[in-house]
Amino acid sequence: MPDLQHANVLVIEDILDSGLTLQKILEHLWLENLASLEVCTLLSKQIPRDIKIEPRYVGFEIPNRFVVGYGLDYAERYREVPDIRCLD
Repeated sequence: MPDLQHANVLVIEDILDSGLTLQKILEHLWLENLASLEVCTLLSKQIPRDIKIEPRYVGFEIPNRFVVGYGLDYAERYREVPDIRCLD
């Protein structure tokens, strides 16, 4: 891992769901004595979260539905769909 001490770091996430994994990543990064740490997410699910993560940049707020396409997949399928769709 590169030396991040005093760096400004932007974590880019595809989808923010429960936020548990992202929280662990952010906790680990803060140990590096960063100058700043921000989060950017393409999609943020509108759900109550047990953790406090406020992304600085959000592409779209979405309902609590399972989404696929545009690189998001379900069991290695639907990743090639050229837009984001809800999977029922």
